[in-house]
Amino acid sequence: MNVPAIFHFLKDISANNNREWFIEHKKEYEVAQKAFENLLSQIIARISLFDEQIKGVTPKDCTFRIYRDVRFAADKSPYKTHIGGYINAKGKKSDHFGYYIHLEPGNCLLAGGSLCLPTPVLRAVRESIHDNIEEFLSIVEDPNFKKFFPQIGEDPLKSAPKGFSKEFKYIDYLKFRQYTPICRIPDSFFLESDWLDQTETIFKQLKRFGDFINFTIDNLE
Repeated sequence: MNVPAIFHFLKDISANNNREWFIEHKKEYEVAQKAFENLLSQIIARISLFDEQIKGVTPKDCTFRIYRDVRFAADKSPYKTHIGGYINAKGKKSDHFGYYIHLEPGNCLLAGGSLCLPTPVLRAVRESIHDNIEEFLSIVEDPNFKKFFPQIGEDPLKSAPKGFSKEFKYIDYLKFRQYTPICRIPDSFFLESDWLDQTETIFKQLKRFGDFINFTIDNLE
């Protein structure tokens, strides 16, 4: 598995983020993309052992284009400086929880969750956490979970979300706009001999969180 080729390309594109350079070095990108798809293939196979819904998902179902959407961005750099894959049984655009692999020099992640949930779905997730707080706490405050995922969300509100009491003991768990636990890993992670076993251990813990979120979303459909 040619992980060094991925990082080599990402460092180069970061330093040469322009169309002319990319065209001249497109073969390097194709090598890196192929290496990442091979990595995803192994991860998908391992996740499928404990999450049967992932069976049948292919690397091409999970990968994102390298081209940035710069229409409304201040940064007009045309290419991403990371490679990511989102493993979701219902597709990359689903509201359901999925597993995310992110390779970027100095900022590698194993993560997951649900980004940009529609307002009714986000409210349902918050209500589910509120109404089933003991079950939720048994997941997110379990030391085996917290050692990988010390925080379970991003972009929190400054105060209690509308309709929830600020006096609720665990109100901080309801403030997140994004329910996306993140496990930060070193760039050398995928070069370790047991990287796949480590990935399985981390994502097994994350599945517990995902099952809670998906149960709520399934009940809305």
